[in-house]
Amino acid sequence: MKRLSTAMPHRRWVASVSLVVLLSACASKNTEDPTANWSPNRIFAEAIDERNSGNFERAITLFERLEGRAAGTPLAQQAQLEKAFAHYRAGEQAQAIATLDRFMRLHPASPAIDYALYLKGLVNFNDNLGLFGWLSRQDLSERDQQSARVSFEAFRELVERFPDSRYAPDARLRMTYIINSQAQSEVHIARHYLSRGAYVAALNRAQNAVTEFDGVPAAEEALFIMMRAYQALNMSDLANDTRRILETNFPQSAFLSEGAQRQRGAWWRLW
Repeated sequence: MKRLSTAMPHRRWVASVSLVVLLSACASKNTEDPTANWSPNRIFAEAIDERNSGNFERAITLFERLEGRAAGTPLAQQAQLEKAFAHYRAGEQAQAIATLDRFMRLHPASPAIDYALYLKGLVNFNDNLGLFGWLSRQDLSERDQQSARVSFEAFRELVERFPDSRYAPDARLRMTYIINSQAQSEVHIARHYLSRGAYVAALNRAQNAVTEFDGVPAAEEALFIMMRAYQALNMSDLANDTRRILETNFPQSAFLSEGAQRQRGAWWRLW
């Protein structure tokens, strides 16, 4: 009777084991951290270079490695802030805010808290209309205001807690911009309602712009819309009173001289 050879299965088993070992070695080589022998300062410098070159994903990875490598040091805190800025530049708002909130929670006494608040305000502050916004002559006040409110609160906390911060003057300017934008948002909606014959709704929105945002440029058109709405509702006394207020506060108003709403320029462009 012919004996069956066991040499072939044995050789196949050895080959299989060898292949697994080889693949494991390759995988280990491919996942090896190229920064393993780098100093923290070198990682930081490389991360900054990547960020400045627009390679935000690579920069974020390096900043994360630096956080772990230099844990408990000022350099690790700096890495967190730089990572948040890289997320911001990459258009990753949620990640940037999460990183900043974590930084402020872990390091409440850090001398960089004012910068963290300023950056948090910037992340939600958007003055870039973009191509389609420019084509439609749409300003920021016609957009969702939630981000603007979050931005305003961050800037407000900054100027209240750190009034002498180097970032406070710009934060105040941006707060003014946001207030003007929110008031203009109310006016934009009021104008829409007025054109549709929804006079009560137009009146309510215009009144919001006047009463909630004192002294804003949008108050001029808001008063004009109120006057027109009162006229349409046959409320002559209130229409006349509103006209007197408009004439007193804006004696050169083109709304009165032209007798109709006019399209305004980009009053909100501060920078």
